[in-house]
Amino acid sequence: MPFRSAMSGASLVTASLTALAVLGLSACDSDPDTGSAARTGPSVIAPGQPGEGNRTLSAEDAEKQRADDDSPNSADVSYARMMIQHHAQALRMTELVPKQAESDRIKKLAERISAAQGPEIEAMRGWLKNHGEKEKDEKGTGGGHEHAGMPGMATEAQLKKLRAAQGKAFDQLFLTLMITHHEGAITMATDVKSQGNNVQVEEMADDVVAQQTSEISRMREML
Repeated sequence: MPFRSAMSGASLVTASLTALAVLGLSACDSDPDTGSAARTGPSVIAPGQPGEGNRTLSAEDAEKQRADDDSPNSADVSYARMMIQHHAQALRMTELVPKQAESDRIKKLAERISAAQGPEIEAMRGWLKNHGEKEKDEKGTGGGHEHAGMPGMATEAQLKKLRAAQGKAFDQLFLTLMITHHEGAITMATDVKSQGNNVQVEEMADDVVAQQTSEISRMREML
């Protein structure tokens, strides 16, 4: 009997130790702190507003904050300034159409260009004003670029030739210059979509690409 009692006690001790080991392993596997850290990643220190202290954000919150920040950068401002001037030249070209063009299709096209780009100029002027930016930079130009530096812009010599043309000669030159002009606008819009940061500017650029791509196709059919 004493021998059996001793064996029973040893068995109980062994069973208890085994149970404790299993519980210990389970606790390690389900550590909530370890799982949370793996999910959220390291914390990020975010600078506070003037007069406020820094904040500690999770990696997830920091990424969301970066995604939500669409503050205009220099590319956005430069695009708006240049496109105002770019559109303005297109409007000067369309003003010649009623008296000098022969084709009714070109006259209707010019009306559509004017109806679209006039309001776009006002929208970009409003955008600049809302963000505390002037229409021209310190040098008095749009984004520091002269007209000749903007893609698609007609030279003064080309505009002089257009102003002197009549009938079919005017129609041909107008289409040639306007196709190049539209292609330049698309280049500018594509550039700001990759370099800018403001959602509204990106939306305006998308409109330019869609509308002027369609008009280029229409003008090429008229040539």
